[in-house]
Amino acid sequence: MTNLFMDIDYSLVRKILVHFLRNEIGRTGLKHGIIGLSGGLDSALVAWLAVEALGAENISCVAMPYKSSSPESLAHAKLVAGELGVGLTEVEITPMVDAYFDNRPTADSLRRGNKMARERMSVLYDLSAERSALVLGTSNRSEILLGYGTAFGDLACAVNPIGELFKTQVRILSRLLGVPAVVIDKAPSADLWAGQSDEQELGFTYETVDPLLYLMFNRQLGRQGCIDAGFEAAFVDRVAELNRCSEFKRRLPLIAGLSMDFAASCSGASE
Repeated sequence: MTNLFMDIDYSLVRKILVHFLRNEIGRTGLKHGIIGLSGGLDSALVAWLAVEALGAENISCVAMPYKSSSPESLAHAKLVAGELGVGLTEVEITPMVDAYFDNRPTADSLRRGNKMARERMSVLYDLSAERSALVLGTSNRSEILLGYGTAFGDLACAVNPIGELFKTQVRILSRLLGVPAVVIDKAPSADLWAGQSDEQELGFTYETVDPLLYLMFNRQLGRQGCIDAGFEAAFVDRVAELNRCSEFKRRLPLIAGLSMDFAASCSGASE
């Protein structure tokens, strides 16, 4: 079952994604991309692809630690930047985040984590204007389908080269490109609070959920089909619910349909 989506031509995928970045950034008239380099795998892979597409001189990387961030995250961001030969700007977000929560001492870790994610994206978009660069997204397909991301935070971007790759595929492609093993093999974490782990928070591993996501959304298999494929009903229902409840994160804000013709007819009727 796993081979259904993992056994793909990763060399071809690499070429497609590099072409995508080069083409989509080029059509805007810009030459530069900017990436929030977290020290995690997804942003490292995007940085590798972006450098291959545009050259190290056209890529800006930004590390944005908070006071509770793991020192390992910054160390790994520096490792990736050094391997690629790209500049790394460090912006400490603690003052901005704490200034907001000073008067909100009861805010829980989820609220604080979302604020950090949005603060980081605010910094990236400001620096993108300063450097005439497009913000490159780093969310993979697993995270997007599960809603495991912050709207207008880490989910925001101008272009996203890895949004169609499941997390397990991200790992395979990263090894092909030469991303350091220490970055590939560590537990996935958004590092929004001490000890956070994606898989602990979700309650399952990406290796477990990715084959199910593939069947549900790539193959469009229904509930019973997924159960017949070997997945427990409770797990299928849990994943489907996560996807349903996070639909608002995957689309542009809904605007009430109100055509000018309709508005004019209503106006005439009221007179």
